[in-house]
Amino acid sequence: MTENAQQQPPAPNTELPTQYAPADVEGPLYERWVERGYFEADEKSDKPPYTIVIPPPNVTGSLHLGHAFEHTLIDALTRRKRMQGYETLWQPGMDHAGIATQNVVERELGKEGKSRHDLGREAFVERVWQWKAESGGQISGQMRRLGDGVAWSRERFTMDEGLSQAVQTIFKRLYDDELIYRAERIINWCPRCLTAISDIEVEYQDDEGELVSIRYGEGDDSIVVATTRAETMLGDTAVAVHPEDERYAHLVGREIELPLTGRRIPVVADAHVDPEFGTGAVKVTPAHDPNDFEIGQRHDLPAVAVMDEHAVITAHGPFQGLDRLEARSAIVAALRAEGRIVAEKRPYVHSVGHCSRCKTTIEPRLSMQWWVKVGPLAKAAGDAVRDGRVKIHPQEMEKRYFDWVDNLHDWCISRQLWWGHRIPVWYGPNGEVVCVGPDDEAPTGEGWHQDTDVLDTWFSSGLWPFSTLGWPEQTESLAKFYPNSVLVTGYDILFFWVARMMMFGLYAMDGTPPFHTIALHGMVRDQFGKKMSKSFGNAVNPLDWMDKYGSDALRFTLARGANPGVDVPIGEDWVQGSRNFANKIWNATRFALMNGATVEGELPDAARMSATDRWILSRLNSVVAEVDALYEDFQFAKLSDALFHFAWDEVFDWYVELSKTTFQAGGEAAEVSKRVLGEVLDVTLKLLHPVVPFVTETLWTTLTSGESVVIAEWPKDSGFRDKAAEQEIESLQSVITEVRRFRADQGLQPGQRVPARLTLDGTALAPHEAAIRQLLRLQPEGENFTATATLPVAGAEVALDLSGTIDVAAERKRLAKDLAAAEKEKAQATAKLGNEAFLAKAPDHVVDKIRGRLTKADEDIARIQAQLDRLPPA
Repeated sequence: MTENAQQQPPAPNTELPTQYAPADVEGPLYERWVERGYFEADEKSDKPPYTIVIPPPNVTGSLHLGHAFEHTLIDALTRRKRMQGYETLWQPGMDHAGIATQNVVERELGKEGKSRHDLGREAFVERVWQWKAESGGQISGQMRRLGDGVAWSRERFTMDEGLSQAVQTIFKRLYDDELIYRAERIINWCPRCLTAISDIEVEYQDDEGELVSIRYGEGDDSIVVATTRAETMLGDTAVAVHPEDERYAHLVGREIELPLTGRRIPVVADAHVDPEFGTGAVKVTPAHDPNDFEIGQRHDLPAVAVMDEHAVITAHGPFQGLDRLEARSAIVAALRAEGRIVAEKRPYVHSVGHCSRCKTTIEPRLSMQWWVKVGPLAKAAGDAVRDGRVKIHPQEMEKRYFDWVDNLHDWCISRQLWWGHRIPVWYGPNGEVVCVGPDDEAPTGEGWHQDTDVLDTWFSSGLWPFSTLGWPEQTESLAKFYPNSVLVTGYDILFFWVARMMMFGLYAMDGTPPFHTIALHGMVRDQFGKKMSKSFGNAVNPLDWMDKYGSDALRFTLARGANPGVDVPIGEDWVQGSRNFANKIWNATRFALMNGATVEGELPDAARMSATDRWILSRLNSVVAEVDALYEDFQFAKLSDALFHFAWDEVFDWYVELSKTTFQAGGEAAEVSKRVLGEVLDVTLKLLHPVVPFVTETLWTTLTSGESVVIAEWPKDSGFRDKAAEQEIESLQSVITEVRRFRADQGLQPGQRVPARLTLDGTALAPHEAAIRQLLRLQPEGENFTATATLPVAGAEVALDLSGTIDVAAERKRLAKDLAAAEKEKAQATAKLGNEAFLAKAPDHVVDKIRGRLTKADEDIARIQAQLDRLPPA
């Protein structure tokens, strides 16, 4: 907190409006928090640090439900830790998003009839910076709408000067340590974006294609292979079979004819081939398939590229110049004409990779690229989790992490783009290669030029936990806030972003991992559990729900669904329900303030309190302890649910209602309860604040006249427990609940008054007679009282006179009709379940449904019979 923040006057204590209007409250409140510096972090502070980095959203992006979900969880953690006295840093920033951003700007140029090549590299990059300044980063404003408590003064961008220095520094170090190298390998290539792309930028979907079986060679020297990509056969340099497959043993080491090409290729034996799949023989195209490339390396096969960067055929012959899909049809037709097609299957549905940015089918392609040798880095990343320096939560996700880092392939880090961190390598006129660090002078002179590629976006975002703190400089921020306390992110990028941060953090920071804990959450889905997508028509703009129901309502709904590592379904009805909860908090606090609830002075001694007061304080402390334990275990759904039921059910529906009688009676008991109610609301609002910050800030500052709940002290469990009071109030609740249920069963209106005799002597309920009568609308028994129904509950007895309130004969007739219908339902279900022929033929789900009908019928019969038994004779 800044010095300026400490000098601000406390918020005025004013009356609350009759209704809560989020749109009027949220914006001004957030700006006040920012202006007062509540979210800033001071590296000079002697408070213990608590650090979380934001998973940097793309500069091209906007707030979607996944962002809102993740940000809600992080904000809840950091708000609580700030209240607990930690120097809290939630580090904000954005990713430059190489391909996505370049595509956006190229589309803008296309509207002008231009391409990036018309501008040239330098002018195009300048154009991207201009776009970023004018249009990028709209997500920052949306984060404010959600209430993100980030340190805005520390906002970083993966292309800013400091982070660029960090990128150049680590590239140079890795290069000097021979952990970065340049080599020709198979990569994912996008023919539309004209660049290599990472595995995470490939989306797989089932496409309809064709599977053709082709005969290579002649007679006894022939062999059949199957492929979905017939056009790549032009680049085949072998056919592979399993070493132990006796069917092809006579062919291993010999050459067979490759159709349409005039070339002969060898048959090789390789253990990679599955002899049980298809014909047990596979075509080998080292330049266009990653597995084939590995086979080619093992058998010293040439790699023949037959497509250019646009996926156009370059092989000599009649197919040259055709697009890959055009060539596929033409090659199959030519093979068919030669009698080489043994079988065709279409449509053949199979998984095909697409560029996540432009949806073009990706092409595996042999290409000269820059690579990180991940072996030693990945081992260190695995060891850090195995030896306990880093915890993965939930723990069952560890296996997925180890499966990834223990089998990690070298990482292709170069991209054929203009927007991004340019690879800091210069080439000389005589084949010289020089890697330049941030403090080095780049080579100059005739013939020297810099590598034209840029680095994969994940390379710079992998440095995020320490580059944002000033690394490679040894800054005070780095010393204070590294390593991060926890990383909150989706399990879907465990393998990509998380693994890269682990590798780079351990390497750059002398074996210190970038965070102590990795807390993984699931994906947000619609209320039916289906993935949200514009193409499915179920995508939701979270701003729409925030406009309609308030940011707190959206946040609470998301947090209430957040079980660790599990996907989160969400529907608009649930957000509406959370809005109702915010309104309930508002109305209950408003009632409390109108009735004198206060936080002034010490809490009275327990001896001066009623059992109701002691009960709620006992429950309050239990909830404080429960919520703390759940926060430490990242159980957001459980802690939100615990707070919901405590606030709504116990505080608002029970304690506030029970207190009304006390307030009406006045005297010392009323004064004690006003202080207890103030205490309960004070603590409850603090507990709720991290998840629903706006409504709690407004209510808490009004209740306490405190400066802000953002910087208030987090509640502590005082240890006060009163099991006797808890049991007493549980008995009271049982009486009230049972009589309310009976009244409803008899069709009585909630406000309808009924004469009653209460027999409470000798029970703990005796002091509560006034409250029982008020809450149940029970009149004194009067002179002509006749007990027409008697309810024994919790050791007490409630006798009711219903003679003047219901038509007993009509009620008996109605219940008899309902009972007959339930008995008929039971007879039908029993008959079906007793029919062996029916049970033998009916599907399981039908039988289960009938069993459910029988169970419900039994329950209905018991309930209706109990209601009849309670009625007086007609």
